[in-house]
Amino acid sequence: MIKVETPDYPIYFGVENYAVLGAYLNEKQYSKLLILTDSTCNELCLPHFLAHLPTTIPFEIVEIEPGEPAKNLATCEGVWEAMLDLGLDRHSAVITVGGGVVSDLGGFVASVYMRGIDCFVVPTTLLAMVDASVGGKTGIDLQGAKNCIGSFTMPKMVIIDAVYLETLDPRELKSGYAEMLKHGLIYDLSYFNHLKDIAQVDFGDIETLICHSVVIKNQIVQDDPKEAGVRKILNFGHTVGHAIESYYLSNPIKERMLHGEAIAIGMIIEAYISTVILGLNSVVYQEIKESIQYIYGKEIFSEADVEEILTWLKFDKKNRAGEIRMVLLSNIGAAFYDQEVSKDLILKGFEDYLK
Repeated sequence: MIKVETPDYPIYFGVENYAVLGAYLNEKQYSKLLILTDSTCNELCLPHFLAHLPTTIPFEIVEIEPGEPAKNLATCEGVWEAMLDLGLDRHSAVITVGGGVVSDLGGFVASVYMRGIDCFVVPTTLLAMVDASVGGKTGIDLQGAKNCIGSFTMPKMVIIDAVYLETLDPRELKSGYAEMLKHGLIYDLSYFNHLKDIAQVDFGDIETLICHSVVIKNQIVQDDPKEAGVRKILNFGHTVGHAIESYYLSNPIKERMLHGEAIAIGMIIEAYISTVILGLNSVVYQEIKESIQYIYGKEIFSEADVEEILTWLKFDKKNRAGEIRMVLLSNIGAAFYDQEVSKDLILKGFEDYLK
């Protein structure tokens, strides 16, 4: 049995641990369970989950629309109304079965329903397994601003079952892979070196890699549970990346961009900025840029695109008094938070990205 202990809850790996989840649910004798999923996971993932959940506690299934556009207050309101209509009380619990949107939104919904009920997380995407599973961040978007409303609310348990990855297309897998690359860049040089040549990675042993990312994130979160300091390094690539993601979500003529795809671009641009502010070696920067672009390709931005993306930077939660703050690297595995960055330097980062 593979298990990672966080200060607040356990993370179990493998299909055999549904028995652990079932035993916990039965011991707590919850009055009712709400299984929150989306329409894609309801079809592809929920049959496997329900077939392996050993409990007789009555449950209801609530389905939301898939994807980031559903991660908003209107969706939350619909889920809360369903919870009331279905008779969930303060002794009920929520189980999220889905990707990052379901995990983030479901955790938030549970954290405030009747002032908070228990929540369990079963992530079904690589992104959710290596990111949303650790640290208790819940949240939704507001007017396109990523995770503008949310809370730190720890689940009671997380079950990571790599079987669900078989339901994902390659693009979704690569989206989650970006967060794993980030863990290497901010914390573990050897991990990044292992991941950067994706053609050589053994995806038959993906559970081991997921576990390594979970361990890295857990170690960082333990030192700073509420993101007052060192936990901010987990936002490397996210200042620029979230701005890109928000711009693409809000622009009806743009094709969708997945979270990891936007973060991959953000990591390249923020690595370039690191060469100017923290002296990241230019050879190391080129290695980062070429490795990431080999996996994700290059997105073409017009001048108008970049100007619009820059306007989204004002919503970043790391900002202070209107100043843009980023996580930057002095080397691979050495990250520093709260680095003040000018918009002119970000523009130069985009220019270099497009070279």
